[in-house]
Amino acid sequence: MKAVLQLRQSQQLTLTPQLQQAIRLLQLSTQEINQETARLLDDNPFLEREDDGVSAPFRQDTGTTSATTEKEPANDSEAPAAELDWNEPNFTASGSMDDEDEGFAEIAADRPNMREHLLWQTTMSQLDNRDKNLIGLLIDALDDNGYLSQPLEEILEMLPSELDVTLDDLETALIQLQHLDEPGIGARSLSECLALQLQALPEDTPGRDLAQLIVTRHLDLLGNRDFNKLKKALHCDDAALRCAQDLIVHLQPKPGTAFEQRAADYVVPDVLVERQGNSWRARLNPEAMPRLRINQIYANIMQRREEQNSQQMTSQLQEARWFIKNLQQRFETILRVSQAIVERQRQFFEHGDIGMRPLVLREIAEQLELHESTISRVTTQKFMLTPRGIYELKYFFGSGLSTEAGGACSSTAIRSIIKQLISEEDSKTPLTDSRISEILAQQGILVARRTVAKYRELLNILPVNLRKSI
Repeated sequence: MKAVLQLRQSQQLTLTPQLQQAIRLLQLSTQEINQETARLLDDNPFLEREDDGVSAPFRQDTGTTSATTEKEPANDSEAPAAELDWNEPNFTASGSMDDEDEGFAEIAADRPNMREHLLWQTTMSQLDNRDKNLIGLLIDALDDNGYLSQPLEEILEMLPSELDVTLDDLETALIQLQHLDEPGIGARSLSECLALQLQALPEDTPGRDLAQLIVTRHLDLLGNRDFNKLKKALHCDDAALRCAQDLIVHLQPKPGTAFEQRAADYVVPDVLVERQGNSWRARLNPEAMPRLRINQIYANIMQRREEQNSQQMTSQLQEARWFIKNLQQRFETILRVSQAIVERQRQFFEHGDIGMRPLVLREIAEQLELHESTISRVTTQKFMLTPRGIYELKYFFGSGLSTEAGGACSSTAIRSIIKQLISEEDSKTPLTDSRISEILAQQGILVARRTVAKYRELLNILPVNLRKSI
C-alpha cells in the first residue's frame, strides 16, 4: 500500500489556561475558594489581600487559611492476650489507656468518645483489676450504637485458656458494664436496651412498670401500633397505655450515638436576599468574597530584573491577574443567576415552600444567555441567605405536576401541602396516601398515590400504620 501525504483542515475548540481556571473557580464552593486563595497567596508573591496592613515582603501569615490539622492517632502498642496480667489495670488490648495521666489529659483536651468515657468510668470504679480488664474487653466489642452484637460465647473462645476466664465471669462483667452511668450501653437487643434505660428511672415514675412489660414482651405490638391487642395483653386502659408509650418513645434506642463527635458544618452564604419595597433583591455577601490585588512592590521589582530571570516572574504576575479577574467574574455570574432565581421564585419569598414554582436550569440559562452546564456549576454548593433561612441555589429548581387548570405545581409546594395535611390529621385516624391524593385532587393538583408515598418518604414521615396513636 502506497503512503500518501494529505493536508486536511479542521476546527478544534481549545480551552485556554485562563478559561480552564474560570470554569474551575465557578464550580468551587466558598470554602474551596478560600483554600485556593490561601494557596495562591502563599505561592505567588504578586498576589496580596487588599486589607493587609503591611506590604507583601513584610507580611506575616495571620492564619487565615481554612486548612485543618487532623491529629494522627497514636500507635497502639498491642500486647498478646496470653501475656496480659489480669491482676493489673491494663487496657492495651486495643490501644486504650496504659497511663492514667495520659487518659485524663486526653479527656480534658477533647470530648471523649464512647470507649474512652466507659474506660474512664471503669478506671474510677471500686472494682478489682481483673473485673476492670474484663469490662474493658467487652467495651472493645461494642459497636458504634453501644450494642454488644458479638455473643459472649464467641468472645470467650477468643481468649487463651491461660487467662482462666469463664462464661460466668463475662456475664458478670457485662452486668457491671450495663450498670455504668450510661443506661442502655452493652445491650444485646433493642428490647434489652430500652429495658435497661427504664430500670435506671426512679421506681415511682408513672408508667414505668407497664413500659417495662411492653419492651420485654410486647415490643412488636407497639412497633405495629396494634393498641387493641396491647390493651388486651396488658389489661390496661387507654390512659395507662398512653403514659407507658410516652415513656418508651423518649428513650434512646442507640445510646452510643450520643458520643458521636461530629464536626460543625458552617455555611457561609454567597448571596444575601433582602426585600426592597415591593421587590426582592440579591446582593453578594462581602464576607464570602476575597479582596485581592496585585502587589506593586513585587511588580516594580520585576521590571528592574534582568531579562533571563524575569520569565518566571512574568508568568506568576499573569497568573495573579487571571485569578483576580476570574474570581470577580465568578461572583458576578453567581449574582446574576441568584437574581434571576429570586425573580422567578418571588412567591416563595412571600409565602414559603407552598409558593415555590416549577423551575429548570434551562429557563435561567436562556434568560441569561448562558449554557446549562454553567448554571449547574453556579447553583452547586452555593448558598443564599434569605429571611426564611439558608438554601442552596439548587433548592429553587424542581419539576412540576399538572393541575386541572392546565398549569403546574412544583414538587416542593406539593411536599409542603402533604406535610401540612399530615401535621393537622387526627392521630387516631391518620390520613392514608390514597386519601391525601384525593384531597390534593380536590384542590386541583393531580398526584398519584405512589407519588404521595414517595414525597412522604422524602419528608421522613412514617406510613399511616406507624402514625396511628391511642
